[in-house]
Amino acid sequence: MTVLDKAVEGDVTAPARRRRPTGALLTGGLAVALVGLIPVAASLGAYPVPVGHVLASVRHHVGLGGGELDRVAESVLWNVRFPRIVLALLVGASLGCAGALMQGVFGNPLAEPGVIGVSSGAAVGAVAVIAFGIDFLGTWTVSLFAFASGLVTVLLVYAMSRSGGRTEVVTLILTGIAVNAFAGALIGLFLFFADTAAINQITFWQLGSLSQATWPKVLAVLPCAAIGLGIAPLYARRLDLLSLGERPARHLGVDVERLRIVLVLVIALLTAAAVSVSGIIGFVGLVVPHLLRMAAGPGHRLLVPASAVLGALVLLAADLTARTVAAPAELPLGVLTALLGSPFFFWLLRRTRRRQGGWA
Repeated sequence: MTVLDKAVEGDVTAPARRRRPTGALLTGGLAVALVGLIPVAASLGAYPVPVGHVLASVRHHVGLGGGELDRVAESVLWNVRFPRIVLALLVGASLGCAGALMQGVFGNPLAEPGVIGVSSGAAVGAVAVIAFGIDFLGTWTVSLFAFASGLVTVLLVYAMSRSGGRTEVVTLILTGIAVNAFAGALIGLFLFFADTAAINQITFWQLGSLSQATWPKVLAVLPCAAIGLGIAPLYARRLDLLSLGERPARHLGVDVERLRIVLVLVIALLTAAAVSVSGIIGFVGLVVPHLLRMAAGPGHRLLVPASAVLGALVLLAADLTARTVAAPAELPLGVLTALLGSPFFFWLLRRTRRRQGGWA
């Protein structure tokens, strides 16, 4: 057994191992709640479909019996509701997992994916396309430009924050803040040159929404989400060691710089893919890992996959609320998550400050 394995098994995750039954029960409960919410979300909306009919339609399509519904109900379910539900699951899982990785990499419980500029960078690409009427890729233009600009922004932030072959966390965060400010200025400039129709579309995109969900958009996000969600748990042990501090982690065999590079790219991949199809949806990556950390402890072998499950559950519930609470109107999803997440962030800020005895 290597030094890294001994350290992880013996010292770092011993508390997590003692909590494993609780963690497994929590994850299982979240998965059951998620599975239970899916048919409910599919049944509710402007055209209600009973849950029993939803389940029957699903069984019919997978060849397990059941009956086919009338043409309108089938169209509503399979062309509107289910693409939106699957997209909410992918986006929520990506943002939740990215938030857990972000807080682990930076060693800061207040970190979230937008800190390194990926959300604002993706917004610049999307806003530029909408403002200047670029559409040579058809309906894919906004999503692809947003995804590409988000990834480029993160790479730029990372390159600008490196010095002497190393990257300091504080420098990375401050560089991200500066890039976020610059991206905000670019968005304002593009809005100045946009016409009224484009401004309305940009505003709707910035507020976040899944109302334009389609199966092609699901297929666009699926590979990025699958790659990111598949890679993330592989680095859970190293994140546990990194929580001890950079120097102890290096002594235990962790290549800290390489770990940061890989995980920042994974965070960028997950967040850029999510933002490119849903617009800016904040606080999911901040709130979800904290709720799990308070419930089941800081071990990343539980925290990373459970954050993906809870992120999917939270975003699906938020999207269901956004499209039903003010029916027939629809609340912007990003606004709803911010309204719920901001008080939590304020409470977390005061709690952290009180525990540390002040920051002065």
